[in-house]
Amino acid sequence: MPLVPGIRLYQASDPISLWRRTELTSGPTGNDPAFWAFAWAGGLALARYLLDHPETVRGRHVVDIASGSGMVAIAAAKAGAATVTAYDIDPDAAVAIGMNAAANGVTVRAVCADILDRDDLPAPGADLVLVADAFYQPELAGKVMRFVARCHARGAAVLVGDFGRAYLPSDQLKPVASYDVPGQRMLEGSDVRHTTIWAPTGADSDRGGA
Repeated sequence: MPLVPGIRLYQASDPISLWRRTELTSGPTGNDPAFWAFAWAGGLALARYLLDHPETVRGRHVVDIASGSGMVAIAAAKAGAATVTAYDIDPDAAVAIGMNAAANGVTVRAVCADILDRDDLPAPGADLVLVADAFYQPELAGKVMRFVARCHARGAAVLVGDFGRAYLPSDQLKPVASYDVPGQRMLEGSDVRHTTIWAPTGADSDRGGA
């Protein structure tokens, strides 16, 4: 894996071919493509950051939203998180997260659920919320930021990985670190994406920006 060679993932090599095959077998249903089958720039950068700064994660109860392949959740587990729960709305993603966690010898609880509009989640005790590559649609970006704001208000630290997509509310976030993520041409249209790790404005930076 670029940037995180210590993490192994089951993934597709060609996003366009995979999405075309999916449409051929299931028809143009309007369902989201298999986002979980690829390593996106924000997730790669956030995973690298957690591995570089284990003090950000160690001993914490971590929630990873829109987890996709589970790469960020796996990095959190490798960095010493007490527990890691990965949420995604795609049932195939939940299966992939379980397989990828097992391939890396870590424990990640994978849950297929849409939690962004649920005020009861994350459960009490969750103290670090992670999200990457979730700002590609305006409605989704708004839901993510409302969820992030609720978590932050309850005392949870929040870290976001994103290179600056159109709907990233950078005025509500502050940069913590950045990475040049290679190998993104097929997914993001560029060989290298300069990608930033963000925290909510006003967040305490004593634990690596969280």
